[in-house]
This record gives sequence, C-alpha cells and structure tokens, in this order.
Amino acid sequence: MRKNFGAKSWMYPLPVLIVGSYDENGKADAMNAAWGGIYDANHVVLCLSEGHKTSKNIKAKGAYTISFADASHIVSADYVGMVSANNTPDKLEKAGFTTQKSTFVDAPIICELPMTLECRLVKVNEDGNFIGEIVNVSAEESILGEDGLIDTAKLRAISYDPVHNDYLILGEKVGNAFQDGSALK
Repeated sequence: MRKNFGAKSWMYPLPVLIVGSYDENGKADAMNAAWGGIYDANHVVLCLSEGHKTSKNIKAKGAYTISFADASHIVSADYVGMVSANNTPDKLEKAGFTTQKSTFVDAPIICELPMTLECRLVKVNEDGNFIGEIVNVSAEESILGEDGLIDTAKLRAISYDPVHNDYLILGEKVGNAFQDGSALK
C-alpha cells in the first residue's frame, strides 16, 4: 500500500551544488543550492531567487562555477547556504574556502572542492531560472580513477534529502547504464 503526501518538492538525488561568482568588485562569493541540474547536453539550470547576492553577481558577470559539495566539506558547504553575502560578506573565509580564478569564465573555483563546472550564463528564463553553458569541467587528480575520469567513489559527492533535511553520500555502483537492460531484450 502507498501513502500519499500531497504536493512536495521531494526529488532524489538533489546534488549539493556550491555556486561560485564574483561581485562587481571582483570579490568571490559562494552559495549552496540544491535546486539545479542538467538542462541540456552541455547546459545546466539553477533555480535561484532574485534576492541572492549570487543571482546579482551572475547577471553582472555573465559567468559562474558549480562545484559539487563532498563529504569532507559538509560543514563549510552547509554554512555558505545558511548565510547570505548580502549580510555576511566574509562568509567564504568563515567557511574555510579559498578560491582561484577560472581560466575559462569570470568566476571563482573553490579550491577545496575537487570537481567544478565552469559556466557561461546563456539566459535567465521567464521563470527566473539561470541557464548556463558548461565551457569546462575541472577536477583534482585525486578523484580520478584508473581510466583518467572522475571516480564517484573518490569524489564522495553529497546529496540533499529534502524529506529529512539530511546530507547523504553518493558513490556506490549498483549497475551498468545502457547495458543491464539488455537482459530484457
């Protein structure tokens, strides 16, 4: 038997995305955003409210980065989502995050987070969502597997559980995409 919960914003998994941007003076900022994902083959979408400092920064600079929060940085990742740069301009420093400038877009890379999507703003759509083109993906060598690609077990990315307000670790392999279903052909 199923239990009905009504209309809820419960989606799994919700990656914990740390969005990096520069303000008009070149000061780095970052925020935690769970409502985002792939929009098209090389595009991402972020659902950010207008009042965020990050929203203003992205519109001003036309660029941003998306880093994946990992299990080693839960406290810092959570903190940058709890406070606003509108009120706490030194929140990156308080979180213990340092940055370096992306060589592809006018936005900061968070050095402590090992995987980053570097994005150029394409548009803000009619719903206020930010659509960005992924122009580069950068990753620390420490999270690469033997094949030279990202190893999710090494990345230890976290996901947000909107039902219980928990952070969960991702990474256990349970099957092979575009292969396992062949058993039913």
